[in-house]
Amino acid sequence: MLPAGDTQLVQIVDAAVADAARRSGTWLKCAPGCTQCCIGVFPISQLDAARLREGLAALDSADPQRAAAVRRRAQQSLARIAPDFPGNPRTGLLDEARPALLEDFANDEPCPALDPATGLCDLYAARPMTCRVFGPPLRVEGGLGVCELCFRGAAPEQIAACEVHLDTETNSEALESSLTAEVEQATRLSGNTIVAFALRSPR
Repeated sequence: MLPAGDTQLVQIVDAAVADAARRSGTWLKCAPGCTQCCIGVFPISQLDAARLREGLAALDSADPQRAAAVRRRAQQSLARIAPDFPGNPRTGLLDEARPALLEDFANDEPCPALDPATGLCDLYAARPMTCRVFGPPLRVEGGLGVCELCFRGAAPEQIAACEVHLDTETNSEALESSLTAEVEQATRLSGNTIVAFALRSPR
């Protein structure tokens, strides 16, 4: 079950990204149908996984056919990638002791939430935090990370002026950690997973 505080976390992060997007202007090329960030496997938290499952349950009610298609894509994805999964294929937990294994894993695998016909995310409102912050410049280890399609030709100071600033007063990082711990305790699954495992059909 998704903790009630997740709504606050999503609002904080979305507001910070929207502010950065306004400052980015035409440097930011993100738009519906651009799927650059929807290809390749990446780690998500158990909080992200719970949010995705809740989003899929809501889609079940609103559009059962689309929800079934998401589940089908998740199962097909797992069939392709499970043999080389860098973690436990039974639980879906990544091997946190060897993060480098994920760098060359399933880099061409489309996200199961991506509708290949429209290029849109079927679970956009429930997307993981990594998806929410992708695009505008974001502070990462080693500097500012930015989508390779955006800010082409921009000077370093122009990129820096558009950085995502999460409100330090709300301490979103601490809130996210607390909510993730809450989900991990409830599910008895501790550690990161990937989208396909989060969306697989229950056994």
